[in-house]
Amino acid sequence: MSTALPEVERRDVLHARDPATGEALGSVIATPAEEIEEVVQAVEHVGLPEARYALAQAAIYLSLAPKSDAAGRALSAATAHVREHGAAPVPAWLRSGPRPGQERGGYENPHRHPGHRASQQLLPEGVAGERFYDPDEAEAQLAARLEEIRAARRRSPR
Repeated sequence: MSTALPEVERRDVLHARDPATGEALGSVIATPAEEIEEVVQAVEHVGLPEARYALAQAAIYLSLAPKSDAAGRALSAATAHVREHGAAPVPAWLRSGPRPGQERGGYENPHRHPGHRASQQLLPEGVAGERFYDPDEAEAQLAARLEEIRAARRRSPR
C-alpha cells in the first residue's frame, strides 16, 4: 500500500466531518462519513490497485455533494453568545436522573412523542429564543424539519 494513501483517507474522513473546512457535508448528506469509512475499509480489505475505483468514487461523491457551512456558522454564533453573555445553567431536567420520590427526572423523552418532538425547552433560560443555526439552500430538508419543530413548539402548551 502506498504511504500517501493513508493521508488521502485521513483527509477524506476529515473533509466529510469537519465544518471548518467549508466543505461540511454532514448536515447536507446523511452519510458522507459512512461513505468514506466504507472506502477506507475497502482499501484495507482489497488493497491497491483494485480499491482505486472506490477511492475515485468517494472523491467524486464528495466533490459533487452539496456544501454548507451552516454548522460552522452555528458553532461560531453560539460561541460568541457564550463569550458575550456567559454560560447559562443547564435546565434541571437535563442535569441528572430522577430525584428521590420522583418517577422520572423531569426529562421529556422526544422519542415517546409523535414526530419524535417534545415541547420541553432544552436550552437554558434566556437562551431559548436565540437562533444560532440558519440552514442555507443546500439544507432545504433540514430547514423544513426545523420549521416543523419550531411550529409544533409554538402550538404546544408549556
